Amino acid sequence: MARRFFGTDGVRGVVGEMLTADLVERLGRAATEWSGADRVFVGRDTRASGPELEEALVTGIRGAAATAVLGGVLPTPAVALSPLDLGVVISASHNPPEYNGVKFFDAHGRKLSDEAEEEIEALLDAPSSNGGGVERDDAAARDYLTYVLDHFGADLSGLRVAVDCANGAYSEIAPAAFAQLGAEVLPLFVSPDGTNINDGCGATDTAALEREVLAGGFDLGIAFDGDGDRMLAVDERGEPVDGDQILAILALDLGVDLVAVTEMTNHGFHSLMKERGIRVVTTDVGDRYVLEALWREGGLLGGEQSGHVVYLRDHVSGDGLAAALLLCAALRGRSVSEAAAVMPRWAQSKQNVRVASKELTQPIREAVARLNGEFGGSGRVVVRPSGTEPLIRVLVEAQNASAAGEACASLAALVQEELG
Repeated sequence: MARRFFGTDGVRGVVGEMLTADLVERLGRAATEWSGADRVFVGRDTRASGPELEEALVTGIRGAAATAVLGGVLPTPAVALSPLDLGVVISASHNPPEYNGVKFFDAHGRKLSDEAEEEIEALLDAPSSNGGGVERDDAAARDYLTYVLDHFGADLSGLRVAVDCANGAYSEIAPAAFAQLGAEVLPLFVSPDGTNINDGCGATDTAALEREVLAGGFDLGIAFDGDGDRMLAVDERGEPVDGDQILAILALDLGVDLVAVTEMTNHGFHSLMKERGIRVVTTDVGDRYVLEALWREGGLLGGEQSGHVVYLRDHVSGDGLAAALLLCAALRGRSVSEAAAVMPRWAQSKQNVRVASKELTQPIREAVARLNGEFGGSGRVVVRPSGTEPLIRVLVEAQNASAAGEACASLAALVQEELG
């Protein structure tokens, strides 16, 4: 049975359109029935729609005769670490404020498989039963911070860091973490008002952070997304450092023998890993596919260019704060630019094309095949639908920057013509 509502990362959409309180209630009831959980842990990010959708979710959980344990505003990895049989996050991650969503974690803190999501959708119309209750866990954020500091923290005395929290779930937690480890911290975008999450800030827009790092002479900048499962960096020159570079730094520092990445990962990363004898497993785009590969292969480290970094020693999912602390520890007296320079980078040109339909047409497929043939071993083309927004993402990677830019512009124009 094809999934109707679940995408690459839970159920997500514009609130009041695809994502309604009624749907969230039904998802809460169905997922609780599916899991057999007696207690369900719930967190949310800072979106204005969060409290209303939380209330709907609680109604659904209680309708399955279970108790909803409310942790309040929490980063997604805090919910993944919950010891309960089912964890739920009300968040649209990196998406704009008008979006929201629901993400589920099983008893092991793992995101659900396609098959599990299909089984939940089959229960959406199951009748509600009486019972259930509500509890509040006011210590959840504090307990999460303590856990991350204990397992991933290092002495950061003397480090000057600007921390962009995207007006999201890390707004209080992340600056406190860096300060407790001895760093000098400049908190940025830590005043969520329900409408400003990911708005001109955070991992989806590091321009403001780049300016602050350069103007203030900071050693680095850290940018989280709204729910805290992504992290990107800015070096001491104000230059962005993407997930591929962060993953390269960590792979060498942590001494792993395997890394899982997605098809968007830069060719330069693959070259470096081959040179250092580290096996690379490549998956479809989406951190849950990276996680599945790590579980299957027995690996610990993986991630995406977009900033998902997964390290499964003492964790179960991607965690932006844990990744940021690991990066800081991995510098070992070097500047960020020096540490990142270990990875050669092929030129990449990317465009996101807003479309009416996300079904790739034959002319688009033929153009992709033709360009990949023309590039041969000197470049590649990836055109894929976004899993969370009405966008087609175009990536062209090549040894020659101008060739990458020209091919990307041509493909984006074709996509707009065919699907716009």
